[in-house]
Amino acid sequence: MLDKVYAYLDGELTETDVVEIRVHLEECSPCLQEYDLDKAIKALVHKHCGCDPVPGDLRSKVLARIAQVRAELAD
Repeated sequence: MLDKVYAYLDGELTETDVVEIRVHLEECSPCLQEYDLDKAIKALVHKHCGCDPVPGDLRSKVLARIAQVRAELAD
């Protein structure tokens, strides 16, 4: 489901999927938290990078680092 959340943020979903994600986010707090986090990251990158080209692997690197930090905090 998180793949759809990311696609939702990027405006890559059909209207049917958009409705499905919106309903899911209302009912699933972990996905809503992930959505809020990704949305904040996108806003931060946009604010500080403006029109600079974004590396294609940026998202995966950021998400990997977030997962790593979460794992470290859970220990």
